[in-house]
Amino acid sequence: MSDSRKKQEALQYHEKPKPGKIEVIPTKKYATQHDLSLAYSPGVAEPCLAIAEDKKNVYKYTSKGNLVAVISNGTAVLGLGDIGPEASKPVMEGKGLLFKIFADIDVFDIEVDATDVDKFVETVKAIAPTFGGINLEDIKAPEAFEIERRLKEELDIPVMHDDQHGTAIISTAALKNALEINEKNIADVKIVVNGAGAAAISCTRLYLELGAKRENVVMCDSKGVIRKDRGNLTSQKAEFATDKDLNTLEEAMHNADVFIGLSKGNVVSPEMLLSMAKKPIVFAMANPEPEITYDLAVATRDDIIMATGRSDNPNQVNNVLGFPFIFRGALDVRATAINEEMKMAAVHALANLAKQTVPEQVNIVYDEVSLSFGKDYIIPKPFDPRLIYEIPPAIAKAAIESGVAQKPIEDWNGYRNELMDRSGSANREVRLLHDRARRKLKKIIFAEADHLDVLKAAQRVLEERIGIPILLGNRNLILELKKELGFDSDVLIIDPKTEEEKERRTRFAKVFWESRQRKGITLYEAEKWMRERNYFAAMMVNEGEADGLIIGYSRPYSAVIKPILELIEKDKGVRRVAATNLMLTKQGPIFLADTTLNINPTAKHLVKITQYTSNLAKMFGVTPNIAMLGFSNFGSAKSESSEKINEAVKYMHRYYKDMVVDGELQADFALNPDLLTKKYPFSKLNGKKVNVLIFPNLESANITYKLMKELDGAESIGPILLGLSKPVHVLQLGASVDEMVNMAAVTAIDAQEREKNTNS
Repeated sequence: MSDSRKKQEALQYHEKPKPGKIEVIPTKKYATQHDLSLAYSPGVAEPCLAIAEDKKNVYKYTSKGNLVAVISNGTAVLGLGDIGPEASKPVMEGKGLLFKIFADIDVFDIEVDATDVDKFVETVKAIAPTFGGINLEDIKAPEAFEIERRLKEELDIPVMHDDQHGTAIISTAALKNALEINEKNIADVKIVVNGAGAAAISCTRLYLELGAKRENVVMCDSKGVIRKDRGNLTSQKAEFATDKDLNTLEEAMHNADVFIGLSKGNVVSPEMLLSMAKKPIVFAMANPEPEITYDLAVATRDDIIMATGRSDNPNQVNNVLGFPFIFRGALDVRATAINEEMKMAAVHALANLAKQTVPEQVNIVYDEVSLSFGKDYIIPKPFDPRLIYEIPPAIAKAAIESGVAQKPIEDWNGYRNELMDRSGSANREVRLLHDRARRKLKKIIFAEADHLDVLKAAQRVLEERIGIPILLGNRNLILELKKELGFDSDVLIIDPKTEEEKERRTRFAKVFWESRQRKGITLYEAEKWMRERNYFAAMMVNEGEADGLIIGYSRPYSAVIKPILELIEKDKGVRRVAATNLMLTKQGPIFLADTTLNINPTAKHLVKITQYTSNLAKMFGVTPNIAMLGFSNFGSAKSESSEKINEAVKYMHRYYKDMVVDGELQADFALNPDLLTKKYPFSKLNGKKVNVLIFPNLESANITYKLMKELDGAESIGPILLGLSKPVHVLQLGASVDEMVNMAAVTAIDAQEREKNTNS
């Protein structure tokens, strides 16, 4: 993507459909006059009086307990420097977004026009009653140290400067594990820290808390080693000044066990790396370019443990592993501070989590057979779903034990369950989907690329590295649309009707004719059909010239599915193709089947549809808990529909004992665990969260998924075809750009899985 295109896309993202990245959403009913009289005058007077009587009631009657202020004065914004408070606002909104999506914490971003420490502190103190916690962000050193110190002393809510402590906590957890793997004692290792800003100072302080010795630490800044005989040192730099006869980073690296980089890219050479002690630990955390690249480091030394701040390398030191979950735990016990005990609890919790068995969902997302504790996995992955219910309890316990908690937790199992409920985010599922598709890029045909929205989707798939698009359609029109979009990347464009494609059409037609000649297709007809993009695209996939296909944006589903079923063979043992829609709901992902193909399936067909959908759920790292839906519970109302469902369930209970499936169930009983347990304690779904719904007919399934999509706002991915031998998926007519991008990711994952199964 060109720089101008990147700039334009970034600006459009922040501007449309409405400016900014966050908004305030009401949490109470407001439809009637009665609702409004409770929300405001006169009803609002009651909580006001209750709070005036006891200030602690503010947590009971307002959003304070789940509200964090992200505050900056814009003096040290990312790598952009002192750009001012207004210019820092997009970053602060972004931080608010991360708080919400990872830990369900609400945020107001506050940009303060004050560089004077006293003025800044007074401003924050004045607005502090609004918030349950304060996250300081992008404030330059050394002022950042003084601002945080004073606010922590003078406020009774948790305050943390994430630029300092976030990186410190994550890197300390990673260092703890790396030392364990290398069988080194932190009290003995020699540590070189390159960088002397807020993050570097805080990291080094936390390493000392973990057990490192001050005399074993050498810190460098842009002028070289920070020595005691250097004049005009800040108090923070003086804290780590050395009296060793060292002047340069190169000299400091000699025989060092650990290198911590919080400076700038490409300042460490292979020769410096080779001069380090045996089994060196190198955390090159400068972004976007580390102090030494991962590939160069591991090529230079095979005994190294290497971490960076990048997501495309193992061992990513990422602040998002820390701040959302630290504040989550602090807020949940109404902590008055984030103290050293809580920070160290986060260190140990993160370090311990990396040693536990990794959920299959994480392995799938990162395309690993089995991630396990070792030199390439010393810290949890940012998309690990366990973070939300493992880290906050550790923080909360440390707050309670250190005496800063005002609301102790008594039911820890209940608390963990509450945290799990907070993680049901559709956006998180989409991120996981896209991240997994990126693991091995697949060639995906966009068969209607001469439509603007389809081309937009293909552009995003390429630029976000979800796949490699192949554009089918009118070449001239595609080129015009590409120019309009600023889509200047070189991609394969194929116009099936042109003379250039005659040889391929002829070859495809012969293959098609040979497969269908005993079903009435002549060679002439086959050649004619190959001029149609639906047939041509399907044959490209069939013949291995592409890995997958998405189609159907501009034509009705029934018209598009016909050539797919004619050209693409079914999987071995499959007699009937089905389809499911993956609905991304507030309760997590739910698979609905069959949503587009089988009008009135028999009991045998329902069994097969259930098997297909169960396997699809597993492919996405979801353990399937399956409810067979109907209008009654367990046949309480006799009907043809009820009988076939119960017949299917009886068959699966007998022959597929490991499958968690039950029914016939009404939808509310299937999705409400308490209701199901109370009324039907014998059900195999008791204690399970249902995530697969099988419908008795196409009518009910199709209506349900479209209602969920339009009324509840659930995002739909699909229909995903089940039972075909190739990754081919048909879109709904007029699918949105986002839906096409998500379907492309599904298609890529489908292709990855088939390749993996073929090679295994």
